[in-house]
Amino acid sequence: MDDLDMSGETLINSLDQLANINKWLGGNKTTIDSLKTILKTNPKDKTISIVDLGCGNGDMLRKVAHFGRKNGYKFELLGIDANQATIDYAIQLSANFPEITYKKEDVLSKEFATHTYDIAMCTLFLHHFEDPIALDFIQTLLKNAKIGVVINDLHRHWLAYYLFKLLTSVFGNEMTREDGLTSILKAFKRQDLDRFSKKINFKSTITWRWAFRYQWIINKT
Repeated sequence: MDDLDMSGETLINSLDQLANINKWLGGNKTTIDSLKTILKTNPKDKTISIVDLGCGNGDMLRKVAHFGRKNGYKFELLGIDANQATIDYAIQLSANFPEITYKKEDVLSKEFATHTYDIAMCTLFLHHFEDPIALDFIQTLLKNAKIGVVINDLHRHWLAYYLFKLLTSVFGNEMTREDGLTSILKAFKRQDLDRFSKKINFKSTITWRWAFRYQWIINKT
């Protein structure tokens, strides 16, 4: 799924399967809990802008929109992905969410570096980059975010690898399985995130969450 020109039914099915697996394995809850934490001291009478990087089919943004509506927040949500077919599908699925917009963009581009927002959100996205690029990317997000950054990413562990392989042998297609297994192999150990956190100048907390993922909240306020 790193082929940015991919389109068609296989891509759509894989996006849906990955969104469902993320929900089943606690990924959605991890991101929503992170937002609850980072928004604790922020008033609800102002609009809060949140950008979701590598947004996929927009499932996480729709969960955030539901959370905002239920809890009285005014959200302005932007999903960014580098694949136009993915963006088109996310727009289709989000027709009933006027607070969400989508944009095709390379997050490593000079154009993206000019965006500003209150909160940047990365769900299962950061592991796609080599360490030096990932750290530079985090620094860009922190420079442009007013409130902070929420990261939810995978824990590189042999048990996670084989559990995902078993799960997708029942529920996933070949692309979902290969993409997920590759992601686990490229994922993080706790010491990786600790090393990153020492190189930024803001308060952060790193917490292990089921199933085999890390919640990293970086708060600027």
